[in-house]
Amino acid sequence: MSIATNENIMIILYVKNQQESKLFYQKILGYKPTLDVPGMTEYHLVHNVLLGLMPEEGIMKILENKIPNPKNANCVPRSEIYLYVNEPDEYYDRVIDAGGIGISKTNLRNWGDYVAYCSDIDGHILAFAKKSE
Repeated sequence: MSIATNENIMIILYVKNQQESKLFYQKILGYKPTLDVPGMTEYHLVHNVLLGLMPEEGIMKILENKIPNPKNANCVPRSEIYLYVNEPDEYYDRVIDAGGIGISKTNLRNWGDYVAYCSDIDGHILAFAKKSE
């Protein structure tokens, strides 16, 4: 099996409030979503990678209530989005200004990246990284 490289790859976060999360990510990324309809907001991150924001109740309907409800795990981190940016400190500050939580300011990590860690308004971990020179 292989991934279709000519198609987009989408990372979807389940969010408590789609509108609030949309505004949060718009402030962080500095641009408007490429799609914003009831049930899904999408941001084009890079090349063929998209970030989707789906309301928690939306995924429950799609999967016919056959999974644990994501709202029961609000603000419990289960994954992270690791983004390479030119200015990790700037993105760290943007998260805080937009209502997110700063966790660890930019530091050189033992794997060689300068990384800042934050969480969005739903508790998803965001890492903003830059390769060491």
